[in-house]
Amino acid sequence: MSKSKAKQTCHVVGCLDRHTSLHRLPAREDIRAKWIHFIYNGNIPSSVSKNLVVCANHFASDCFSNLGQYKAGLAMRLFIKDGSIPSVRGKDTDEGSATKSALAAVVHHVACQTDPPATRRVGTQLSMQTLQRNFKSTEVDVRSSPVASPRPCKRARMELDEDKENPLEGSSFMDIPDTLDPTCEDPATVLTDSANATLESSDSVHKMAAYIVHERCLLELFEVCPVCQRITDVQTRSRSTFLSVAQQCRHCRYSRKWNSQPIVGDTPVGNLQLSAAVYTTGSSFFKLKKIFRAMRMKTFPYDTFRRHAQTYIEPAIVHKWKTEQADMLRRLSQQQNVIIGGDLLLRSDSPGHSAKFGSYSMMDLRSNTIVDVQLLQSNEVGGSKHMEKEGLKRSLTLMEERSVTLQSIVTDCHPDIEKLLEEANITHYYDVWHMEKGLSKKLGKIAQKKACEKLNKWLCSIKNHLYWTAVSSPFGPERVAKWTSILNHVQDIHTHDDPVFPQCLHSQNTSTDKSKWLTAGTQAFCKLEKVLTSKKVLKDVQRLSPHYQTSSLEAFHDVILCFAPKNVFFPFLGMLCRLYLAALHFNKNVGRPQATSALEEGECTPQPDYVEEVLDLIFEKVFPDPGPYWEAVLKIPIPEDLSA
Repeated sequence: MSKSKAKQTCHVVGCLDRHTSLHRLPAREDIRAKWIHFIYNGNIPSSVSKNLVVCANHFASDCFSNLGQYKAGLAMRLFIKDGSIPSVRGKDTDEGSATKSALAAVVHHVACQTDPPATRRVGTQLSMQTLQRNFKSTEVDVRSSPVASPRPCKRARMELDEDKENPLEGSSFMDIPDTLDPTCEDPATVLTDSANATLESSDSVHKMAAYIVHERCLLELFEVCPVCQRITDVQTRSRSTFLSVAQQCRHCRYSRKWNSQPIVGDTPVGNLQLSAAVYTTGSSFFKLKKIFRAMRMKTFPYDTFRRHAQTYIEPAIVHKWKTEQADMLRRLSQQQNVIIGGDLLLRSDSPGHSAKFGSYSMMDLRSNTIVDVQLLQSNEVGGSKHMEKEGLKRSLTLMEERSVTLQSIVTDCHPDIEKLLEEANITHYYDVWHMEKGLSKKLGKIAQKKACEKLNKWLCSIKNHLYWTAVSSPFGPERVAKWTSILNHVQDIHTHDDPVFPQCLHSQNTSTDKSKWLTAGTQAFCKLEKVLTSKKVLKDVQRLSPHYQTSSLEAFHDVILCFAPKNVFFPFLGMLCRLYLAALHFNKNVGRPQATSALEEGECTPQPDYVEEVLDLIFEKVFPDPGPYWEAVLKIPIPEDLSA
């Protein structure tokens, strides 16, 4: 408190205090008006001075941001919180007497040998003086200060590390047997008062910034007592990523306990937050553990990660996806003639091998958003070859239950799906890319023969001709006529006998490369004609999609492989949750533009916005009461293991 303020007197009507901390009127007009109304007790004069002050006795104790430091003698003046309003007027009220007594308790005779300071606890925050650099005085006035005893030798700290499974423990660590969950702490032995150490979930503790702090640098803050500046006894207790430090001074009996993380209930936030971050971003716990081991950072075993996942993370992911999916299906039910695309992704790299899992994805092709993901296990459908039909059937059932009207569906060339959609009376189109991929493989093998090398010059043109045929033809017969015209075109003949497409649409330019044209009757032309005019190819050409393709679904399959690689085993529920995460990630970034320069890479980089939403759901809703969210998980039918 400055001298100028010490000479002032509180302007509140009836108060003559001039020794307590004084505070000037705030800058905000609404708060300033309430202060003036309180100072004059409602009788506001016509002219009000700008230098009005109010003493601290007229504020409740919760209006100060540093009351604890001020009471401990570690702060020179009180600071009120923004928006605080004086509310204590009479000196006999409970609030007034409480504040008065709190401010009167500031005087501490720290240096007096006959009157030692009272022992007290200081929550979980460091004092201001602890964070300051310690200065050693070179001149001591014996008339005003007692003779200090020699600084004792620094005692060895006793570290109680209870993470037995951590391979980084040294010989100085002592293991204490404990039957508690590795992520929970016993409030009676680790924490301070539960009212001070426990934070509610509404405080958004998982949004606090976190830093890497080395042990030596951290414990330097507790070596010296903040009251008498002498060496203190320090005891640490760790559990995975959580560290609790107990400091006690043998001289002035000062003590406190400090926690490296906020505590929600009995669980350190950092442990659950690390598990949730690894899971929701599609990372690998084992790779993360290798990184932590290399950096000598504390972590928890895989069993703890799985317990977090099953109890909190997976129920939150299922709830998040079901909520997003319900909103998408509700919007689709309000539209007419919805066009969707479907495709299956098998969990097998080699063709011909039976896969355990298969995921069938349904996409709204107008918005390129994933609206449904079905996970199938081979033993529940009679083999991996039946997965695609069963996945489509389940998705169509869901669409029908949500009253979604389908105009058409685009898939690959699968005979079982074709029969299913014919029975359901749904227009079925084939994806051009799937058909082009099969034709390109066949023609590529033919072009490798010595007598058919000329076909190499036509492979790209035939591929482009297939796409042009699908996009430019609204009807099946026209697609077939345009498709078969390629056989005349490769012979340098550009008029055709089919009246549907009698002539090529390109300009009649003379080619400079005469060697590229094929001749009828040669081996190359005969093999080309046999492939392009087979019954199956002509039938499939009629069903080519004229508007939308499933290329975006192939991009979504790449996202799935980022969250659930094929070379990693996942249980059924874990695999399903990773599919949901991949769908959330894809839908959140589907409208992001593609970068065309290095300056646009930041704006066009996919952002995991869904991760923050899932973390909010975990800490604010699922963690306090996981019961309702587990109901949705229990409704998911999980098939028996393949060995069963």
